[in-house]
Amino acid sequence: MHRQLVDYALARRARLARIRAGEIALSDVCDADTYLLRAAKFHGQGTDRPCPVCRKEQVTLVSWVFGPKVGGPSGTARSEAEIVELDQQAPEFTVHVVEVCRTCKWNYLVQSYVGGMPQRATKRRRIAK
Repeated sequence: MHRQLVDYALARRARLARIRAGEIALSDVCDADTYLLRAAKFHGQGTDRPCPVCRKEQVTLVSWVFGPKVGGPSGTARSEAEIVELDQQAPEFTVHVVEVCRTCKWNYLVQSYVGGMPQRATKRRRIAK
């Protein structure tokens, strides 16, 4: 179950509008590094949505896991199945979902959310008498 879901669709649309208006150079937004492109190939989830920049292929969603108590998986790309497994076993962690085009190297953070086992409240409420 995703908690604290943040969707960056409006910011993405604004960025794409600025690209189309010529305010932002393609080289500034189509800059995915080799590590991200490799993660898209091996850990990404394919979509049926064409790349909003080049329209030559469908974008791939790559999910990155971050959390100080997650251990080895922190800071790495993970498949959806691996995240579901972590969600049931690991303490709270954050997932950043990045949209990637392996052809033109477009990449954009499209969503983030909190997964894992919620932290329990450590403070007890005092009951007034």
